[in-house]
Amino acid sequence: MRRDGGVAIRYHPVPMGLFKRDSSASTIDAAEHDRRQKLADEYTEAHGWWHSIDLGEGVVTKGYKSTEHLTDELKAMRFPDVRGRSVLDIGAWDGFYSFEAERRGASRVVALDHFVWCLDTPAQHAYVERCRQQGIKPQPYETVAEIWRPTELPGKRGFNLAHEVLESKVEAVVDDFMTVDLEKLGSFDVVFFLGVLYHMKDPIGSLERLRKMTREVAVIETEAMEIPGCSEKEVWESFSSDQLHGDITNWFAPNAMALQGMCRAAGFREVEVTRGPAPFGPGAQGPQHYRLFVHARV
Repeated sequence: MRRDGGVAIRYHPVPMGLFKRDSSASTIDAAEHDRRQKLADEYTEAHGWWHSIDLGEGVVTKGYKSTEHLTDELKAMRFPDVRGRSVLDIGAWDGFYSFEAERRGASRVVALDHFVWCLDTPAQHAYVERCRQQGIKPQPYETVAEIWRPTELPGKRGFNLAHEVLESKVEAVVDDFMTVDLEKLGSFDVVFFLGVLYHMKDPIGSLERLRKMTREVAVIETEAMEIPGCSEKEVWESFSSDQLHGDITNWFAPNAMALQGMCRAAGFREVEVTRGPAPFGPGAQGPQHYRLFVHARV
């Protein structure tokens, strides 16, 4: 999702008609398997999947996040009961969590993204590597024409493919989380805010917007850190450039106390940590990084 500026909210249609599934079939259709595998592999080679998504007929996309990794995340977040509930997935990317919510019986699912969907990821990687070799700092990606393509939405093609194969009813909204019209978008029973917070230049403002979108619970996952001896203090680590994983879009990492406090300051009534830091190793000093999961309830 883009962090500064946005576009008018638009519900983005996904082309239909490429796949027809026989719901009565009890065994894998070899031809359909081969077709889905071919499409998944072609996308892997041309663009690269972020999520490993089960497309059915024995085909699973080869995502940067493996099936095992995503299974671990589902456990760590204590995936809430979404049956009969409305769900918003902020920063959906390839849509794993959107489709998972639909599979688990959500009454309505909206996938919201902008930054990733506008980005040509292979071109971005090439650009960053070129900058590294030349010893220069990458410019904000949305200012680099060769990688920022909001008309074509190259980063949304994986979502489109999975949406079609799965015959999904998930609604796609192309807009910036920080500027989307909240009245038009509406509020949702369950909101996923996964891997987004640390990309926000205004993390407190983003949590306030998240609260406005949430009717019951927001599930938050973020890069986080703990400093030995400071776990009872609210501490944020900030990054002015690409210090965190070489990515110029990473800005902050809170500790667990800081995230809980800011969620309450943003208007959430109760914040439960579902996965905090692992025990520190002997002699650990300075910020210890990990992935923090919380449920923030209204």
